[in-house]
Amino acid sequence: MKNTPLHYQTIAELSKAIRKGEVSILELTEHLLQRIDELDPTLNAYRLVCRERALEEAKAMEGLLRAGNDLGPLHGIPYGAKDLFDVMGIPTTAGSKLLEKNIASADATVIRRLSQAGMVFTGKTNTVQLAYSGVGINHDHGTPHNPWHRTPHAPGGSSSGSGVAVASGMVPMALGSDTGGSVRIPAALCGTTGLKTTVGRVSRTGVYPLSWSMDSVGPLTRSVEDAALAYQAMQGFEAQDDTTHHVPPHDVLKNLKTGIQGVRLAFAETVFFDDADPEIETAVRECKEVFQNLGSHVDRVDIPEVEAAWQLNRKGMIIVAEAYSNNRKLLDEQYDQLDPIIAVRMIKGKDVMAADYLENMLEWKRLREKIIDTLKDVDALLVPTTCIPARPVETIDTDFEHYMEHNVLYLRNTSVGNILNLCGLTVPCGTTNQGLPIGLMIYGKPFQEDLVLRIGYAFQDITDWHKQTPDLSWA
Repeated sequence: MKNTPLHYQTIAELSKAIRKGEVSILELTEHLLQRIDELDPTLNAYRLVCRERALEEAKAMEGLLRAGNDLGPLHGIPYGAKDLFDVMGIPTTAGSKLLEKNIASADATVIRRLSQAGMVFTGKTNTVQLAYSGVGINHDHGTPHNPWHRTPHAPGGSSSGSGVAVASGMVPMALGSDTGGSVRIPAALCGTTGLKTTVGRVSRTGVYPLSWSMDSVGPLTRSVEDAALAYQAMQGFEAQDDTTHHVPPHDVLKNLKTGIQGVRLAFAETVFFDDADPEIETAVRECKEVFQNLGSHVDRVDIPEVEAAWQLNRKGMIIVAEAYSNNRKLLDEQYDQLDPIIAVRMIKGKDVMAADYLENMLEWKRLREKIIDTLKDVDALLVPTTCIPARPVETIDTDFEHYMEHNVLYLRNTSVGNILNLCGLTVPCGTTNQGLPIGLMIYGKPFQEDLVLRIGYAFQDITDWHKQTPDLSWA
């Protein structure tokens, strides 16, 4: 797309431009670093920019390409990583000043794989403290500014900086993690594409943990094609993460562009549309015509497991018990120095009884097994990614009650997918009257990332919501 500014081009477009000699890897990297310099003082997407490292990697990747060593479609593409991912020699703070001396001794597996694919690391993006919120507010490192509004609006969490960085054209891809929606919520609120992978698809080794039962890793990108390209490089077996041991890798690029004729889609009516903002419900429902024009069948279904999964999630025992366990030293020894909104919720894990935890785990296992049978006649579900669009931070960050009210509305639809171990893809499908992005979520059965990506690609092939960019003249 020659009329598209370099910083808003997709990975697929940039990859072609690099090979055609229209832009060098070093020129691209310098351009995006300048973009970060210009915008980040206002948007606060990055906690740490690794300028010299990025330039060195860009020169090295350019040298390899000139020597005929093409590492694939990600070769020379800059990216950012949520500050939960270990990068050797750099602190992994998980959004907390208390962890600023937590220097990584090795790269996270996914960082290593992206490096092997030729990507250029630009730095760490901001996250909610300890990755424990769907709103995106951080009182330690500052809250990233949603680029779609001059007044600070919620960026979504917990991969808040990654959503802002991609939406504002700082990088074409940024890594996120997703325990209850932390890839999909910021992707939806910031108008980008976000892929929540099935636990076991992508190694979590070297990623600061929240919940070992629910944590997953996924990319935030400008398009579904870009998400597929990134995911293809990230996935696969890794010795230290036993969830990956029985999950063979799959080629999601092979059939990505083959269409969705005959695919059985359904709006999931149970819970997902309850309390949804009218503008969001309208935009999501209107996607029916798009999918029908693509040759898919679109129905409506009720799924009782969704209500049960939401109630299980509201109990909070699984995630909060595991979150407390993972952060026990901080909570027990430095509780008063943590963000109260995070600490007061996470400390509750200390009081979860073993019997209650195990009972919830058994129910969790039962629901995951039951959903497979319930969805036997449906290929994928269509739902709003969030119930509400980005709201002004000043109306959320007033007191604990308002914060939690918004946190629930942002997390509800996404967290159900984590409980049921579904894979999920959010794509932009409209905007509100205020011009704020609306996300459509495509839920697939466990380990069917190839199908949800194919559905999402077909949707974006005949719509242009993902091509819209925010007006940042005020930044």
